[in-house]
Amino acid sequence: MNTRTPEVEDVEAFASSAAAVWLRSLALRFPALIMELAPSTGRTARERRGGAPTGGTAPVRLFVSDTLRDVTDGVVELEEAVRERLGLGPVRPAPVPVRLRRIASLFDRITQLPDLEAHVASESRRMAERCGRALGEPEQLVRIAGRCPACDSVSLRALPERAVVMCINPACRHVLEDAS
Repeated sequence: MNTRTPEVEDVEAFASSAAAVWLRSLALRFPALIMELAPSTGRTARERRGGAPTGGTAPVRLFVSDTLRDVTDGVVELEEAVRERLGLGPVRPAPVPVRLRRIASLFDRITQLPDLEAHVASESRRMAERCGRALGEPEQLVRIAGRCPACDSVSLRALPERAVVMCINPACRHVLEDAS
């Protein structure tokens, strides 16, 4: 069964630079955010057993709604900034997945301007992380080979969303300096 969406495939077609990785992450998370906000249309268990409707509804999760608005505004602003920097004219308003595809289609030109590529990476990372927090996704930890320079334990982990490598030894928590 193919679970890939055209939006994700379009973003996946690009190089594995930080900007492309975060655009792909945002393209994957945004639809899940919309689904998280959508109300359930199913009947309650009580109604399925023949009981009367309870009349209650699930509470509105305002942080999901706020995240959806913030990310939508952010993608609009990002697309406008990219097009302006590349000397392109404005485009018609469109849903977020379409805007992400349009940004991805300009990726070859974006990579020619390192500061623009860094801006796209930074903004798409911020928005993808915000989606992840609203969806309740824990931050991924990646094990790093080697020993912590502070406590000599084998507890080094990378936290890609924060771009940090740190020791997860509770007695240490040393953060390695950025090598770049």
